[in-house]
Amino acid sequence: MCGIVGYVGPKSAVDVVVAGLKRLEYRGYDSAGVAVVTADGLSTRKKAGKLVNLQEMIAADPLADTGIGIGHTRWATHGGPTDTNAHPHVSSDGSVAVIHNGIIENFAEIRAELTALGIELRSETDTEVVAHLLQIVLPTVDGDLMEAMRRVCRRLSGAFTLVAIVADQPDVVVAARRNSPLVVGRGVGENFLASDVSAFIEHTRHAIELGQDQVVRITRDGVTVTDFDGATADVTEFEVTWDAAAAERGGYDLFMLKEIAEQPKAVADTLLGRMSSGALTLDEIRIPEEQFRDVAKVVIVACGTAYHAGMIAKYAIEHWTRIPCEVELASEFRYRDPIVNSKSLVIAISQSGETMDTIMALRHAKEQGAKVLAICNTRGATIPRESDGVLYTNAGPEIAVASTKAFLTQVVAAYLVGLYLAQIHKTKFADEINAVLTQLDDMPRRIDLVLDTTEHVRQVARDLSNATSVLFLGRHVGYPVALEGALKLKELAYMHAEGFAAGELKHGPIALIEEGMPVVVVVPPKTGRDVLHEKIVSNIQEVRARGAKTIVIAEEGDEAVSAYADVLIRIPEAPTLLQPLLATVPLQILACEMATAKGHDVDMPRNLAKSVTVE
Repeated sequence: MCGIVGYVGPKSAVDVVVAGLKRLEYRGYDSAGVAVVTADGLSTRKKAGKLVNLQEMIAADPLADTGIGIGHTRWATHGGPTDTNAHPHVSSDGSVAVIHNGIIENFAEIRAELTALGIELRSETDTEVVAHLLQIVLPTVDGDLMEAMRRVCRRLSGAFTLVAIVADQPDVVVAARRNSPLVVGRGVGENFLASDVSAFIEHTRHAIELGQDQVVRITRDGVTVTDFDGATADVTEFEVTWDAAAAERGGYDLFMLKEIAEQPKAVADTLLGRMSSGALTLDEIRIPEEQFRDVAKVVIVACGTAYHAGMIAKYAIEHWTRIPCEVELASEFRYRDPIVNSKSLVIAISQSGETMDTIMALRHAKEQGAKVLAICNTRGATIPRESDGVLYTNAGPEIAVASTKAFLTQVVAAYLVGLYLAQIHKTKFADEINAVLTQLDDMPRRIDLVLDTTEHVRQVARDLSNATSVLFLGRHVGYPVALEGALKLKELAYMHAEGFAAGELKHGPIALIEEGMPVVVVVPPKTGRDVLHEKIVSNIQEVRARGAKTIVIAEEGDEAVSAYADVLIRIPEAPTLLQPLLATVPLQILACEMATAKGHDVDMPRNLAKSVTVE
């Protein structure tokens, strides 16, 4: 949540910052603002609503052309989405401007102290207290903004990224992070700060990871990083492997459509370079093989779409390794006293690497002695940095809030982990592992074949656009696919949608079936576990007999379902465990097109953010 941009250099700070905020719109927000340092002091503009509102305000009342500025897109937590509550917030004397992502948990106590000092707080936010604290501390440290930030941060509780500028320092931006994303962009004669690299990728691909409880100062000529106590901090530099064009729509009407179309390449990139000398090699993992040999239980923690990827992974990992695997909602994990220890492998799945629930879950797992492996798409993010090892999905930037290519690549990465465990535990022979990898290598081609059928699926979606409720059914790995299909429809079309394990239909959900209700059924391969296929054909008959409109997703050549499908969507043949990589794609298109037909903002659905950085 929230987008943060900071800049110092020779370019127009307003142009750089606003363009950066534009690239961060996908994170979700309800107001926006900027602040710059001018010859006359600080100057700010902020406005509730979309970024275009701020742009119109700046066009009507331009800011000075200056080389230093900060900008913010806010997701309301403390206080509603109003002009007053929008960031930046300025100290009472107008000398300090602050933007903030996260939650300051002890803000009420600090607010009371400031009020007692006679300082009037103008907003309802927790952020404003930081601007006033910096104003108070700065004179005691000879105006050293970095030291002032360190002292203020030591007073704060919660999760936060803070960025500040001062009226009399036209070459300094200072920021701090605790449990909230922040990355540095290193340029030539200019430097950047942002919530993620997409904000500055137009200007530089050179980035620096910031660690937990660190403060950074950027000037035109340098970057300095310390911890909250002032000790010099070690940093990790990395190069972003994609360019600005990858974060643009590239001729597609929607980022989501572009990212659906990119899935064959994304899956191929996740698989790239994983074999060496006939064996599966996952060099990024960094966990010694002997520790993998000791693994007696796998626990997957994730949220939302990533949780569904974990559910699919469970079937594969247990089948290939015979190691028990649990899948946990990260938001619930640490609150139920889970049983994990030094023989547990905890896999944390997150596209952004900044999902707060998942961060807290992995920290709890490490406290219990477990090894933590991250599956992540974002280099330098908190989750891979704090894990013992990481497998990057290499899917490239995903801008649309509803996840598509990140989901498929998370599933593929989890398959790779399962095969790697099978290799180390010797539960699969090398030729068996190679056979699965060969099948995986062919999945991008098969996903392309699914994408060739999109117009048929779009027409189905348009025909269903007036439906008020849709049910999804699946068995085995088709069950989490059904859950994912329902989630996409909730996220984008704002309608009631539920996914069920098809075997549970007769235990209650069948009462929901009424005349004309659309029911989407994911049919397992007939050549897999035939008993599953037979049973789901019976489920289709059950709902159809009660008046449901059946939309059936089945592989090519499966004629057993034809008589019971009102609408039939074909996908290529695939082994049962790999079928989710194909069956999910029509459900993504279905949700996207239904939302479009309803006139919704598909890339930025209401009330949702791309990265949920608070618990």
